[in-house]
Amino acid sequence: MPRYLVERTFPDGLEIPTTGQGAKTCLGVVENNAEEHVTWVTSYVSNDKTKTYCIYDGPSPEAIRRSAAANGLPVDSVTEVRVLDPYFYVGGAS
Repeated sequence: MPRYLVERTFPDGLEIPTTGQGAKTCLGVVENNAEEHVTWVTSYVSNDKTKTYCIYDGPSPEAIRRSAAANGLPVDSVTEVRVLDPYFYVGGAS
């Protein structure tokens, strides 16, 4: 399954409380994503909480965008990415 980096902007900042309500919100996102066969892997949030950089697995950029729309989330860009692991190269060089 392809992997994507999804960049989002939240002009007023993203706030997800570390409470039961926050957990419910995140679980709702996961459930909506499943409808499009999309998996939320992880997200990185800027210190000012206005930008997120999220890693998703999914069948296509369109599926990622449909999931975002179902969740009411903005999408600035969707970029297919591959893992570059620096430790893969350790020990391999002569």
